[in-house]
Amino acid sequence: MRFVDEANIKINAGHGGRGAIGFRREKSVPFGGPDGGDGGKGADVYMEGREGINTLADFRFNRAFKAPNGQPGSGNDSTGAGGEDLIVQVPVGTVIVDLETQEQLGDVTAAGQRLLIAKGGKGGWGNSRFKTSTNRTPRKAMPGLPGEKRELRLELKVMADVGLLGLPNAGKSTLIRAVSAAKPKVADYPFTTLYPNLGVVSVGLGRSFVMADIPGLIEGAADGAGLGIQFLKHLQRTGLLLHIIDISPPDPEADPVQDARSIAAELKKFSADLAKKERWLVLNKLDLLPADEAEKRCKDILRRLRWKGPVFRISGLARQGTESLCQAIMKRLEEIARVRAESE
Repeated sequence: MRFVDEANIKINAGHGGRGAIGFRREKSVPFGGPDGGDGGKGADVYMEGREGINTLADFRFNRAFKAPNGQPGSGNDSTGAGGEDLIVQVPVGTVIVDLETQEQLGDVTAAGQRLLIAKGGKGGWGNSRFKTSTNRTPRKAMPGLPGEKRELRLELKVMADVGLLGLPNAGKSTLIRAVSAAKPKVADYPFTTLYPNLGVVSVGLGRSFVMADIPGLIEGAADGAGLGIQFLKHLQRTGLLLHIIDISPPDPEADPVQDARSIAAELKKFSADLAKKERWLVLNKLDLLPADEAEKRCKDILRRLRWKGPVFRISGLARQGTESLCQAIMKRLEEIARVRAESE
């Protein structure tokens, strides 16, 4: 199924039920008073995170959601039944935005998390509410209040610990295939990855992390070039970025250093926070060159980039250096989690 990470939908909470007009009719009470009950409350609309849903594809076909109305009141001061709340299930990682105000209404970050999106209308008063000392037989009741209506944009951002960043054909899909059970498409042409792939990387008993293979970026991506910003936003969720560089690009005129700088510029253009996110350099495809030439190429890239951060030399296809890379990632993620827990 085609990956869908944005969808526009309409939500309508239930209307409140109408209040009733009624009067007591009992043999022993010749002048019975009003007994019309209130209407029931309209149903609320909630968004709930659910595991097992990985796209927003279902919302391409079902774009309107209407919650049940409250039932009208009745005699004997009986309040109408309230409408049953409507639960709209969405993938974990969904952001809900009000299209009219552009306000972010919520962010579903866990399975079972439930967010109130639209409130149902209150039920109308029955005529028993309007009885006074001067008006003992009111013939007035109120309609229920309307439920809230919203037009929403749903945005799905993948929930991953590590995001793979790099040009098309840098070897991101090959790496995630090598270290996890994920099987993204691999081929020798650009943009073979058209949607994010998630893989769980296990590094030992009870120790694992989620890696996301993000479609390749090119210069101008933040302005819509290539696959545009459609997938840049997925990187905002990750705790760590791995910048994959092909040390032996198929185009002899390609410059890995210039390409790396272009991608760093795209991150900064899209989001200052994203540009500040911790990023490691992964020099890939060492198996395509003799060992001494590969090392020379790596040193040249690091020197020209003036790279001071962590760097790893690997071959995703040959699984060379991938185990030590994953162990280092796991250790760093555990450090980040520990620091976060101590600060809370």
